[in-house]
Amino acid sequence: MKIKTQTKQNQLLERISTQHLVVGIDIVQQTHVARAVNFRIILLGTPLHFSNDDTIIGMEPTGHYWLGLAAWLKDRKLEVVLVNPHLVKKNKENRDNTPSKSDIKDAFVIANMVKNGYYTFIKETSEVFMELRVLMANRETIVHRLVSVKNQDPPLGRHCVP
Repeated sequence: MKIKTQTKQNQLLERISTQHLVVGIDIVQQTHVARAVNFRIILLGTPLHFSNDDTIIGMEPTGHYWLGLAAWLKDRKLEVVLVNPHLVKKNKENRDNTPSKSDIKDAFVIANMVKNGYYTFIKETSEVFMELRVLMANRETIVHRLVSVKNQDPPLGRHCVP
C-alpha cells in the first residue's frame, strides 16, 4: 500500500513544473490570506490579506484563462466581475500618458475600473453552451488551417513543367 501512495505522490509532484506559480489561500471566517511560492517553495512577494465580506474581484476576460479562476472564486462565495479589455487598454494609457504595459499596472487599472463602476457581471452559461463554444473555436482553427493548406499547394491535376 505504501508503494501506491508514493507513486501517487510522485505523480502529483511531477505536475508542478519550474514554470508554475503556486498560490495557497487560507479561507477563514474573517480575513483570507494568500501566499505565492515557486516550484522550490521559495516565498514570492508578501502575504496578501483580504476580507471575505464586501470583496469584489475584477478581472479581464482574456481568452479562456480567466474561467477557471473565476469559477473557483465563485465557488468560495467571492464576487467576481469582468472589465472590458478594450477599456483596460484605454484607461492604462490615460493613467500615466504612456501605452506601456505591465501586469502590475493592468491589475491596478482593473481595480480602479471596478471601483468606478466600469464592470459587468459574469453570465452563467450551461455546460452544453461551453462545449459548443469550444467546438466552434476548434472548427474555426481547422477551417483556417484548411484554407492555408489549400493556398500553399497547387490544385490537383496541374503540375508545374520545368
